Amino acid sequence: MASSEDRGDMGVAAASGSSGGGHVVGAMGAGLEAGPGGAGLPGIQEEPGLRREASSTDTDPDAPPKKRVRQQEGEAGKLEERLYSVLCCTVCLDLPKASVYQCTNGHLMCAGCFIHLLADARLKEEQATCPNCRCEISKSLCCRNLAVEKAVSELPSDCSFCLKQFPRSTLERHLSEECQDRVTRCKYVRIGCPWQGPYHELPAHEAACCHPSKSGQELMGILSDMDQQHRRDLTLYSSIFNLLCFEKIGFTEVQFRPYRTDDFITRLYYETPRFTVLNQTWVLKARVNDSERNPNLSCKRTLSFQLILKSKVNATLECHFLLLKGPYDDVKIQPVIQHHVFSNDANETEYVPLPICDSVECNKLLAAKNINLRLFIFQIQK
Repeated sequence: MASSEDRGDMGVAAASGSSGGGHVVGAMGAGLEAGPGGAGLPGIQEEPGLRREASSTDTDPDAPPKKRVRQQEGEAGKLEERLYSVLCCTVCLDLPKASVYQCTNGHLMCAGCFIHLLADARLKEEQATCPNCRCEISKSLCCRNLAVEKAVSELPSDCSFCLKQFPRSTLERHLSEECQDRVTRCKYVRIGCPWQGPYHELPAHEAACCHPSKSGQELMGILSDMDQQHRRDLTLYSSIFNLLCFEKIGFTEVQFRPYRTDDFITRLYYETPRFTVLNQTWVLKARVNDSERNPNLSCKRTLSFQLILKSKVNATLECHFLLLKGPYDDVKIQPVIQHHVFSNDANETEYVPLPICDSVECNKLLAAKNINLRLFIFQIQK
């Protein structure tokens, strides 16, 4: 057994050992706390950019504003995405480009989808409803939302040519006048130059274009092809002016009203009330897509019409006639002159296409409660 003296010597040794360990830890701590110029431990290397970044954050006054700007830009982008999802059309899920309509519960629809819903309902003989809440919609029940229209016009949109962002209210002017990357054509296109490219390359191309130096014989062949369309337009307007010189001219406002056939599968058609022009009684009829079975399933929609003479005549009645848009409608109709010789046996014309531009214009007519047009009849004197 160890004596008390031996135990005292061991305690002293342990105390001295622990004291030496404390000196070692203190030396390591002093080495870690040493700066770049101090005598740190050789096995531990300091990251070169760590202290510089910390010092630059403290000394550079411009660093915090830069971080705040980046955060604001990120938040703005998220806000635009949220506004896009809030202000988009409930039908096509795209931001409206023109008028914005809302149902009685506030759901938004762009003008094209709103008109298309009304036209589809007319073709299916149903009441048009909002796609979200199924409340009834019509031109009298729905109204425009001007606040949403203005908000959408201020949202940024990418230019399809230069990919820069502009407010939607100024994007159209940028695309047509200001963008240096917009697609344009050479000014010598009328003499056959096929070049088209970005606007900023136009001056260089026109300076090197070879078409101005072509011979007259080469240009005559090109111009003759281009003048054919001009001659067709000139013939149409000359014919209209000649018709205005006729002795007997009549015109009236006509209103096409929707009806349904008595078939098992009903079909939509339009008919006007009887009207009097040139001392004769007439009726106009119209049909959609030439009375196909399900016109509501077709993306392409057309209207065709026929003129019917209801009066009895003693002699044949030869006439030119044409339909134009009414004074209060905005539908685009190209004038086309039709001709028919009416008699008691041939009192109906064939169905002829109503010369509207496209299916969008047709949907405008179908969405309306009635179709209002203007009819001109010119009687040919024998």
